[in-house]
Amino acid sequence: MAHPAATAVLIGVATFVLAPLASLVLIALIGDTGLWPHLVAHVLPNAAINTFALLAGVAVIAAVTGVGTAWIVTAYEFPGRSALVWLLPLPLAFPTYIVAYVYVDLLDGFGPVQTTLRALFGFRSAADYWFPNVRSLGGAIFVMGFVLYPYVYLATRAMFQTQSASLIEMARSLGASRWPLARDITLPLARPAIAAGLALALLEALNDIGASEYLGVQTMTLSIFSTWLNRSSLPGAAQIACVMLIAIAGLIALERYGRRRQAFTGIDRHPGIARRIALAGSKRWLAAAACLAPVALGFLVPLTYLAHQVIVRGLLLGFDSILFRHTMSTVTIAACATLLTLTLGFGVALALRLVRRRFAQACVFIAGLGYAVPGTVLALGLLAPLVAIDEAINAVTRCLAGVNIGLVLAGSSAAVVIAYTVRFLAIATGFAQAGLARISTELDDAARTIGTKPAGVIWSIQLPLMRPALWGAALLVFVDCLKELPATLLLRPLNVETLSTYIYQFATRGDFEEGSLAALIIVLVGIIPVIRMVRYADEAVQNAAIGRISA
Repeated sequence: MAHPAATAVLIGVATFVLAPLASLVLIALIGDTGLWPHLVAHVLPNAAINTFALLAGVAVIAAVTGVGTAWIVTAYEFPGRSALVWLLPLPLAFPTYIVAYVYVDLLDGFGPVQTTLRALFGFRSAADYWFPNVRSLGGAIFVMGFVLYPYVYLATRAMFQTQSASLIEMARSLGASRWPLARDITLPLARPAIAAGLALALLEALNDIGASEYLGVQTMTLSIFSTWLNRSSLPGAAQIACVMLIAIAGLIALERYGRRRQAFTGIDRHPGIARRIALAGSKRWLAAAACLAPVALGFLVPLTYLAHQVIVRGLLLGFDSILFRHTMSTVTIAACATLLTLTLGFGVALALRLVRRRFAQACVFIAGLGYAVPGTVLALGLLAPLVAIDEAINAVTRCLAGVNIGLVLAGSSAAVVIAYTVRFLAIATGFAQAGLARISTELDDAARTIGTKPAGVIWSIQLPLMRPALWGAALLVFVDCLKELPATLLLRPLNVETLSTYIYQFATRGDFEEGSLAALIIVLVGIIPVIRMVRYADEAVQNAAIGRISA
């Protein structure tokens, strides 16, 4: 059965996402290549090495911390476990650049940590002792690793919760101890979830500009930013971006090739969550400490520092009216982007339900590519399409009214909204597909047999049942828009500031503390969706288990 409207939606959204990527390649190919030899000789090697080292370090910290804490809270019972289950994902509420600013203030030579050390041990200056330099590659790995590990934690814990309880109990009854059980059964079955969570964490690390720039790490993303703005070379920036996109595509292909012959099949028809082992003695306190440490490093320490700065500097009492205006701009842009992202994402998922063909799956895959593209690269690729649309609009207005209205999209906040939508469309599409998967196609068929049109099925059946997924996607997209820095820096109009760019301005002047209230607003707003995401995941696991047991 043909569904021309659904087909048009799929093709339109796929084109919407592909346009900036195609534009980027075109800029790189036809632009001036005079800077390319310099980039190859002096910029790309160092940037590529730093980027690879950064991603490798973040991968180690995120994997060890995320998988380790997920295994501990799922397999064992210990003091504080119920609270830590909710606390462990909270570092996601922090943008990486804010945590970088906080740790530089805390650990720098004139920060409270080193000042206290000198006072305690009688050192006269920082030259009298060794202290790790937070403005370094190691500092960037530390900051990003402990902010981004929740991506791995959430995905892995969900997988651990849905693994066959009887399979684990059977292995225990046959004498399998804790480590062989994890090594031979639990971790291999959780590999897809670990890979998915790790991919999200690394993509976020790759997208970062603020933390890398502040900590002095010249990554590929930062090289694109500096080549475009500092060297005024758009083609040079596009050429670096294309190299970066090729590397990202290669990593994705390599990961898929690595699991091409692996299958993961559940054999238990009556699954349930495996009983947790109650730890005793010092082991229970070690488990609690192992889970509390990443929470403290990625969330509690930065949150406490921001709150302290807000109180000490009287930022609440002397509330800056300019900050209120920037907050309203941030909320407005994020809300518009969230609405557009949900409309397109859920439209794609609904269209896929109607058009069950291979090309439809390809369109959905293309629609999700934006999340794998760093904001800097995306902003670069959007310039030409936006200007082309503006020129078309001006051509129409000249014909009809004889006037030019100037830049409409490229010179307004609409450019930022479009960039957010392309970048976070994969989140809305993923939530929509998960929500639709719980709605039996028999309901759709029953509605159609009584004469209900496809639009009626969507409004009366599918959207009401998808409301939890809709709210979950809305919260996550909204907070990601609040935190996004690279695309906002490059595309925002000159007279518009968001909370992220407002904080960035203070940081570049070396006075980040004055932006503490803005940072705290972003974090406090971000906590709500993170908690909602944990609850949504737990409810999904419980409903799935109940459904399979009932079956």
